[in-house]
Amino acid sequence: MVVRKVGKYEVGRTIGEGTFAKVKFAQNTETGGSVAMKVLDRSTIIKHKMVEQIKKEISIMKLVRHPYVVRLHEVLASRTKIYIILEYITGGELFDKIVHHGRLSEAESRRYFQQLIDGVDYCHSKGVYHRDLKPENLLLDSLGNLKISDFGLSALPEQGVSLLRTTCGTPNYVAPEVLNHKGYDGAMADVWSCGVILYVLMAGYLPFDELDLTTLYSKIERAEFSCPSWFPVGAKALIHRIFDPNPSTRITIEQIREDEWFMKNYVSVKHFEDEDVNLDDVNAVFDDPEEQRTEEERGNEDMSPLALNAFDLIILSQGLNLGTMFDRGQDTMKYPTRFVCQKPAKVLLSTMEVVAQSMGFKTHIRNYKMRVEGPSASKTSYFSVIMEIFEVAPTFFMVDIQKAAGETSEYLKFYKSFYSNLEDIIWKPSIDTSKPRTAKNKTKKR
Repeated sequence: MVVRKVGKYEVGRTIGEGTFAKVKFAQNTETGGSVAMKVLDRSTIIKHKMVEQIKKEISIMKLVRHPYVVRLHEVLASRTKIYIILEYITGGELFDKIVHHGRLSEAESRRYFQQLIDGVDYCHSKGVYHRDLKPENLLLDSLGNLKISDFGLSALPEQGVSLLRTTCGTPNYVAPEVLNHKGYDGAMADVWSCGVILYVLMAGYLPFDELDLTTLYSKIERAEFSCPSWFPVGAKALIHRIFDPNPSTRITIEQIREDEWFMKNYVSVKHFEDEDVNLDDVNAVFDDPEEQRTEEERGNEDMSPLALNAFDLIILSQGLNLGTMFDRGQDTMKYPTRFVCQKPAKVLLSTMEVVAQSMGFKTHIRNYKMRVEGPSASKTSYFSVIMEIFEVAPTFFMVDIQKAAGETSEYLKFYKSFYSNLEDIIWKPSIDTSKPRTAKNKTKKR
């Protein structure tokens, strides 16, 4: 068998796959240590205008070196690929632990929360605000310790700028001030998300959870929630101080560290030695003339859904709800897997995520593509779909849904339920009733 090598690393099996990258197990031939190798296709990230986002994520992970943060070892590149060498974490996601075991004990919840606060506090000390903290982005190592991952939405405020303005994150975990589009303190927004995580660990479910996005945001903005009866008094008091809708009076990380409930059995972690971080290798990896041309042409940091041209639409037409004009009486419209919406793309994406999560599935988002996965409805097999938003016209967006794994029957059940939960925002062509369709005005077949 031919062993593939990248630099000093022997590359093994695929251990994870996202929209724009594969993660492979690899071994350092010099030390024998195991690593996770994130493999990105250079042309794909240029095509999707993701260069700055990837550069930022890599730079942040190089900057933040802490026992409770996934460590980035180095970045390598070939002519066609970029390889990000990461610490290999074997314990899976904290999300999976909650799904499989339900709510955790007070002691275990507190230990994870202590580690989360330690890691987040260190990130903040480096000027890094995560902005997408949730159990899916918290990994567990072989010793059961927390590792914060996925810095794709993290922010490094520009010099002299104290407030962030981008609305991002997962709706159920996002702080109320992030929703009002008036600027927010990244540190206080992360504190709110940490509080949601603590609640989920101890309750086994979300404090703010509504199918309708407007209702969800309204409850978050009012901090409308209640703690289960089994929550200890100290934890309840801390959570109430975290879920303060006013960020200026919300408890800070420094105050959390002084909280009596938090301090119980707290063990301070030893930091890595601070070291100078050189980002020259990151810049060198992306130093490509074609990439520079694309970046200059882009001229706008905000991502947009890919636009479909007329040829794309003709190819896809039989799956569109609009496509009945192409229908020839076949069964192609029986199971439509595309629909059209007039809501803004970001609102559409957030709504789809909330619905998928309310159905018990995990979601992974990269730009305007979302992977939905989890146990099938029958709980007997694994199920996964890929959803992507395309711009059809300036005010019309099409969602394309494709089965990635699982039985077709399970996929159809999922799609029916998912579609019905989105009916309020799905656009349907109006029917002109002024001229009733009768036998006389039907086109005669030749």
